[in-house]
Amino acid sequence: MTQTYLQEFTAFSANGAGRGPAWVAPVRRAAIERFGALGFPTPKNEDWHFTSVSPIAERVFSLAPRETRHVSAAQCVPFLFGQAAWPVMVFVNGRYAASLSTEPGESSGIRVLDLARAWREDDALLEQHLTKVASYDRAAFTALNTAFMYDGAVIHIGADADAPHPLHLLFISTGDVEGRVAHPRNLIVAERGSRATVIESYVALGNAPYFTNGVTEVTLRDGATFTHLKVQRESEQAYHVGTVQVEQGRDTHFVQFSFASGAALSRTNVYTLLNGAGCGATLNGLYMVDGTQHVDHQTRIEHAQPNTFSREMYKGILDGASHGVFNGQVYVRPVAQQTDGKQENNNLLLSRQARVDTKPQLEIYADDVKCTHGATVGRLDDTALFYMKSRGIGQDTARKLLTYAFAAGVLEHIGQEPVREELERLTLNRFAGTGTGHSEQHGHGTGT
Repeated sequence: MTQTYLQEFTAFSANGAGRGPAWVAPVRRAAIERFGALGFPTPKNEDWHFTSVSPIAERVFSLAPRETRHVSAAQCVPFLFGQAAWPVMVFVNGRYAASLSTEPGESSGIRVLDLARAWREDDALLEQHLTKVASYDRAAFTALNTAFMYDGAVIHIGADADAPHPLHLLFISTGDVEGRVAHPRNLIVAERGSRATVIESYVALGNAPYFTNGVTEVTLRDGATFTHLKVQRESEQAYHVGTVQVEQGRDTHFVQFSFASGAALSRTNVYTLLNGAGCGATLNGLYMVDGTQHVDHQTRIEHAQPNTFSREMYKGILDGASHGVFNGQVYVRPVAQQTDGKQENNNLLLSRQARVDTKPQLEIYADDVKCTHGATVGRLDDTALFYMKSRGIGQDTARKLLTYAFAAGVLEHIGQEPVREELERLTLNRFAGTGTGHSEQHGHGTGT
């Protein structure tokens, strides 16, 4: 089906190619040519060995129309973490919805634009940074996104700015997007000494099969601290591929949390280049799937300068006949002496049919380093179950509470309390039966 996308790109170009300044057209053309040369990845590709994208590659997904489907402000409320005061940029079926969005105050030091507006008002920032961090040379989905990039968020965090509230990017897919694809492209530039948090949420109104192919690229100038939270709660018939790619300067700190519970097949890539002395990255995540869902996380932390650190903890809970994949790489260049890196992936299987493939990796070319990595795959502790049952707690309740406790161990690393509490509530609903359960998790029943 690669040819289908090449043909659609021809039509896309004829219709204005998403518009934009003259310099972007050759970039799009180079990206689609690279996608044509690469094709969709197969299990022969080492990074995709345990994930087959044939459900995406063998189906035709066409671009969502430019006209946005009507979504009311009330329909957004369940996804806002109870924080109406937080600035939010809402995108409906991949298109910016200005009427549902609120910008941060001028005093925050943060400027936000949708990509279409940024082409006109801040082209210099885009030309300097867009496509410079997220490379598409060996990444087919990033190449496809780059060819079709037409909307998304552009966030410029000023020097020494300290944002009082997180900025929320809310991507909503409505119930009438069957067979459609969106390619959201986000650009975040955090200037020297700044501090900010961005939440990136992908949610669904309804349960349609569609495809989201998103890319977020981040540049952190010296001394910046940036927190990024990604929440993937797509339709369980949808497909989701998302890449977050970061380049860090001296003394920066990149903090990232990935929560994934939706989509029939999802893949989240988090790549960061520690390209300044004294900088560090903290990556955490939780994935929860059941039925026949497939969830894949791939991380790469590249230590490119001396005296850098990284911490990484991902947890997975798998039920039914679901399949989880974790592939985490810590790469230490020869110059990156005094690197301190720790990586951990723990998985809990709740059924005999569930399975996980985990591959934490260390590739070290420096001799003065402290790096560790490990992974576990197991079931609930029989001793703990017995202890709880001996205290009068029923077997089913004991299993649910132990499962929730496993998840809570990584959720507690989320620094934004409203987000942490909401994700804890969703997890508790799913495994301890205190709410409407699995369907609430994806926002079903609030469709247009």
